[in-house]
Amino acid sequence: MSRSSRFLCALYLATGSGLAWPAVLEFRFGPAWAGCLFVAASLVPVIAVLRESVLCDHRRDVARLRRLCATPAAHSGRTALDQAVRSQLDAACCERWWTSLGADHDSACRHRTHRSSAA
Repeated sequence: MSRSSRFLCALYLATGSGLAWPAVLEFRFGPAWAGCLFVAASLVPVIAVLRESVLCDHRRDVARLRRLCATPAAHSGRTALDQAVRSQLDAACCERWWTSLGADHDSACRHRTHRSSAA
């Protein structure tokens, strides 16, 4: 997590705890609806902290994928991502299988499945 994200999380938590205290006071001395309003308002910064942590995880994943794409593969000049795509393409059956989303196969396809005429 970056420094700015940590600062924002600390600010969010301080705001959430600052809004929790008026919620307690409203439940003790004021109307219940105002206490509920402050409780809801104090949960919003907690949601923001969770969002920052998810964004941090996404940034870390993107950085890892960028490093993976930039790293050349050991056996050829291709990158690791190119090899992953190539392995998926090599695992495909035939063109009709691709265009029919895996439902049909070409007549010459080795993975051709025979359909039953029974409905």
